[in-house]
Amino acid sequence: MPLQTVQDLLKKHRLVESMVQNQPLPRRKLVISLVQKQHMAELNALLEKLSPIEIGQILSAQSLDDARLVWEQIDEAREDDVLWEISDTLREQLVGDREPHCGEGQMSAFELVEGRLSKVSITCRHDLLAVNPIWIDLLAPTKAQRTLIGQHYNLELPPPDDLTDLEASARFYVEQNEIHIHSDFLLDREGASRSVPVAFVLRGNMLFSVRSEELPVFRLQRLRARTQPGFVTDSKDMLLDLYGAEAEYSADSLEDIYTELEAVSKKVLSQNVSDEDAEQILAAIAEEEDLNGRIRRNMLDTQRAVSFLVRRKLLSPAQLEDAQQILRDIESLNSHTAFLFDKINFLMDATVGFININQNKVIKIFSVASVAMLPPTLIASIYGMNFEHMPELDWMLGYPFALSMMAFSILLPYLFFRRKGWLR
Repeated sequence: MPLQTVQDLLKKHRLVESMVQNQPLPRRKLVISLVQKQHMAELNALLEKLSPIEIGQILSAQSLDDARLVWEQIDEAREDDVLWEISDTLREQLVGDREPHCGEGQMSAFELVEGRLSKVSITCRHDLLAVNPIWIDLLAPTKAQRTLIGQHYNLELPPPDDLTDLEASARFYVEQNEIHIHSDFLLDREGASRSVPVAFVLRGNMLFSVRSEELPVFRLQRLRARTQPGFVTDSKDMLLDLYGAEAEYSADSLEDIYTELEAVSKKVLSQNVSDEDAEQILAAIAEEEDLNGRIRRNMLDTQRAVSFLVRRKLLSPAQLEDAQQILRDIESLNSHTAFLFDKINFLMDATVGFININQNKVIKIFSVASVAMLPPTLIASIYGMNFEHMPELDWMLGYPFALSMMAFSILLPYLFFRRKGWLR
């Protein structure tokens, strides 16, 4: 419908323009100007309602002259978005050598130079022509940046936010000559630990990665590959090293969990744990439990990814040995997470037990106070019955006598409970 509407507007524009060609010169210019303003205003209003994809389809369906006419009506702020939706040939015909802006994300290409990984920042398609990378890393890429890399290498890169499907068929699959792997990497930050999805595409001897946040694992591997000759030999090496570093990073996080739980244990097993202390302890335990569960889930995800690579029989003997070592490391980490879960459950139960003890102490005090107040209540009830013949009714010392009996009846149970230790 939008395409047909645009074509009708352009057709009417051309028709009216041809009809006034035989008019006298002053009047012809006036009519053409008015017709152009009217039709272009309608076209501009229509284009404002369309998405860049729809506008790109409209431009691609027009003749070059009509495409230029439509292009002139596109808002300047939307031009870069539209340029990514058309072919390189049409882009050059409309704007020449101008490169559309890519956005604020980071694109980096890594190539091997004398056995070390060398980083090249990518800002436009011309930068890609000068490198022979084994790894291209996209950090928080815009659609324009994904389109730039995809068009240059003839592949489709997924957006980072669409990588959370847990089904193996959706996370690990082969499409033509491309291997797609969607994995979760741990980002361990105090009070804000989370899993960050990363998409890998392995094509030939090139690895493509797409992620939304910077990750310590990626920084570590870039540093190692830049400083250690021969650390990485190809794209599959790079991918396995990232998974290996993820296992190391998770192991370090598990050690931090154990350290935190040791500090919590000292608080839990101390002689006096107040309700306020118990509240803080429970919050700390819950945070460590969440992190431990996240590590276990990520390790399971990494295990599935490495096993997928092994099953595809794409790895060299040396890489296969590395993959098997990563799987063994993950098995040991899974055992450690199970141990930490048991420790967390013990500390949780112990803390809840102390809370119950504190509550029982309060209930015991109320119970003792209730029992101690029963005898004076009984005495007050007897002397409040207002019978006519009561011996103490006309006695001058009756009131002090009754108060003394109440005080004595309170003191006697108090001394008894204290001797038994029930007030502690």
